[in-house]
Amino acid sequence: MIDTSAFLEALQGLRFNNAFNPYAEICEAHDVVEAPAVRRHNLKLVLDAALSRGVESIWIARDLGYRGGRRTGLALTDEVHLAAHSTLLGTPPLKRATRGPAVAERTATVIWEVLHELNRPVFLWNVFPLHPFEAETPLSNRCHTRAERHACRHLLQWLIGSLKPRSVVAIGRDAQIALADLDVPAERVRHPSYGGHKEFKEGVYAHYGVSPPAESRTLRLL
Repeated sequence: MIDTSAFLEALQGLRFNNAFNPYAEICEAHDVVEAPAVRRHNLKLVLDAALSRGVESIWIARDLGYRGGRRTGLALTDEVHLAAHSTLLGTPPLKRATRGPAVAERTATVIWEVLHELNRPVFLWNVFPLHPFEAETPLSNRCHTRAERHACRHLLQWLIGSLKPRSVVAIGRDAQIALADLDVPAERVRHPSYGGHKEFKEGVYAHYGVSPPAESRTLRLL
C-alpha cells in the first residue's frame, strides 16, 4: 500500500491567513486537547481504506465548512455522519475531536443520504483542504483564493494519481471552476445547499447511469 505519512505531513504543515488547519490547530471554542491528532488519524484510516479497497469516484467540493470538516477533518462529513463514513469504506470507528453535542451540517446531511442510497465506494475531498473563514470570524465560511488552491495543488494531484478513480465529480459550480483552474477535468452536479438537494440527487444518479430509489428517506436539514 502507498504510504500516506508524507501526504498527511504535508497537509498538517499548510498555513494560510484566515484559514483553520484542522490537522494541526485546535479550535478553542469546541476542540478537545488532542483534536488535531484525532482528525489526522480519522483521515489516515479513510485514506488507507480507499487505497486498499479502491474507490469508484472522488467527489470534490470547494473547501471545508465550519460545521463539518473543520470539526471532523473529513470533507463533506459532519459529526452526525462519522459512523456512516466509517461504514462507507469499512474503516475502524472514526472518533469525534470536539466537546459537547454532535453538530450536523446541511450539506453533509444531503451528501450522506445520497451516499447511503447509492452504496458505492466514493472518496470525499475539497479543492482547498482547510477551512477558510472571514477575518476575525473563525466560525464562518469564505471561498478560498486562487493562490490558496494552487498552493495545495500537489495534494489533490497525489490523491487523484494514487486513488485512480474512474470519475471525478465536482460538487457545485465553484468547485468545478476551481478544478478547471487546476487542470482537473470533472463532471459537475448541483451543490445540495440553498434548495439544490433535488437537483443534486438527480445529477448524481444520472452520472452513474442508475435510477434513484423509488422512495427516499425524508431529509432533516438541521
